[in-house]
This record gives sequence, C-alpha cells and structure tokens, in this order.
Amino acid sequence: MLLYFGIFFIAFFATIFFTPVVIAFASNKGIVDQPNARKVHISPVPRLGGAGIFLGFAFAIVFALLWAWYFGMHIKFLPIFGILISSFIIFAVGAVDDIKGLKPLTKFVWQLLASAVVLFLGVEINFISNPFNGIFPLTLFLSVPLTLIWLTGVTNAINLIDGLDGLATGVAAISAGTLFFVALRTHEIGAAIILLSITGAALGFLRYNFFPAKIFLGDSGSYLLGFLLAASAIMGVFKTTLVVALIIPLLILGVPIFDTIFAIGRRLGNGKSPFAADNKHIHHMLLRAGFTHREAVFAIYIACFLLSIGALLMALRK
Repeated sequence: MLLYFGIFFIAFFATIFFTPVVIAFASNKGIVDQPNARKVHISPVPRLGGAGIFLGFAFAIVFALLWAWYFGMHIKFLPIFGILISSFIIFAVGAVDDIKGLKPLTKFVWQLLASAVVLFLGVEINFISNPFNGIFPLTLFLSVPLTLIWLTGVTNAINLIDGLDGLATGVAAISAGTLFFVALRTHEIGAAIILLSITGAALGFLRYNFFPAKIFLGDSGSYLLGFLLAASAIMGVFKTTLVVALIIPLLILGVPIFDTIFAIGRRLGNGKSPFAADNKHIHHMLLRAGFTHREAVFAIYIACFLLSIGALLMALRK
C-alpha cells in the first residue's frame, strides 16, 4: 500500500512542479493555442501540456520500478517498459504537432507505430472473456488488429473530447482511477502502477488546466492520456478472465468512445473526412443548450463517474 501512496503523490506533485515550467517555456516560444470560431477560449493559451504530464508520469513509473526491483516484487517489467517507451513516442509526436502542426495521417501512422511497440512487448488483447462461453481466444489475425484499433481509437477519443478547460484531463483522471481499482481486483499490479501514475499526473495537471485554464493539454497531452488509458486497460482488464472484461473499459471510457463514434459517423454522413474538426461534440451541444463552461464540464464528469461506478460494481460482483 505504501508503494501506491508513493506513486500517486510523486506523479501528482511532480506534475504540479513541472507544469509551470512548461507554461513559461510555451509562452516564451509562442507555443500557444489561438482562439477561433470553433474554440471557446477568447485569448491565446499555452499548450504543450503533455510535457508536464509525461514528466510526472515518468517520475512515478521510475520510482515504482526501482521499488519493485529492490523489494523483489513479481511484476511484468517488459510491458511497463513498453508503455513508457511508446507513451514517449506518442507525447513526442503530439508535441511536434503542438509546435508546428502535423497532418492527421502522419499522426495516425506514428500512433500505429507506438501501438506496435507495446504490442510487441506484450500489451495485447489475445483473448476475450464473456459470461456465456468463458474465454474466447483470439488468433494472431484477430488479436493484432483488435489491439491496434483499441489503442489508436481510445487515443483519439480523448483527443476529440479535449474541447473545454479541464474536460479531457478530468475524464482521464476519473477513468484511470476507476481502472486502478479494477486492476487491484484482478491482481494486475503492473497495470495498477501505471493507472495510479496517470491519475496522479492528471489531477496534478488539472490544477492548471481547469477553467480558466493556464495551459491546455494540446495534442501532446490528450494523445498521451488516451494512449496510456488504452494500454493500461489492456493490461488491467482485457488480459483477465473477468467475465465482464469486455464491458468494463467500454463503460468507463463510454463518454469519449461514444462521442468519437458519433463524430466519425456524422462526418462520414456529411461526406467529410473522419479527421475533419467540427463544433458538434457533446461539450459543444451542452454549451449551445445553455450550460456554462464549468457546468458543461461537471455534467460530463458526472456522466463518466456514474458509468465508472457501474463498471466498478460489475467488477466487484464477479
């Protein structure tokens, strides 16, 4: 238990420490998000928030790995190293996009590359549990594409809901915190370490990201949080024999997943690219319905929290 407290507080306070440094750097270098008709902020705001989150997360993970090595804990080190390496790739690609911009296809290719790295190092959906037939093993031709779809899908889902101050960060914190308890339930210590690191880093960053935000996640932060959630969910839920393993992460990440599905369907239905930006996400609809910025964010927080509680109850009953 002492290890978990250490992981959380290191991630939390390291992110709080590094984020003001990132804010100053981004402001001095002109790495700012300019307002436009699709966005809700009215003045330039520094982005590159993923730098603060990654540093907080990485410090916590290094602490956890050293602790586990010193005390001889039996955890799978290779998948954790894989996630650490791949998350840096995701962060770096997002940072380049924050600084000078990248084409959507270029970002997607790099996401696939990062996903391939963790897949190669053991983070793979190789079976699905269901309440009817027990374990359904997946062949290589099913497990690889399913893993890649899950990793890139959730990565982009968190990015798509990053439209209001603190929204994606708070959703990530709620989701990671819930998945942490599920990972404890399934005795997946490696996943629990990663998820608690995400929770601490996201909550630390939220101090500067909540309305009115002093810094935005940027693609470096939203892609990073999405990828970490997706990869750790595979380790903590999908790779267990829990009979509701397929349902739990879909519930916990329900809001960003369904918002993404609707966004893709809407854009394709209008003859547009699925990567095309618009102002018809759930947070935009809440604002048009008369919600204030804070009210819209809290409404989505509550929806995520309720879905997460439902998922956690399902996990605890099995």
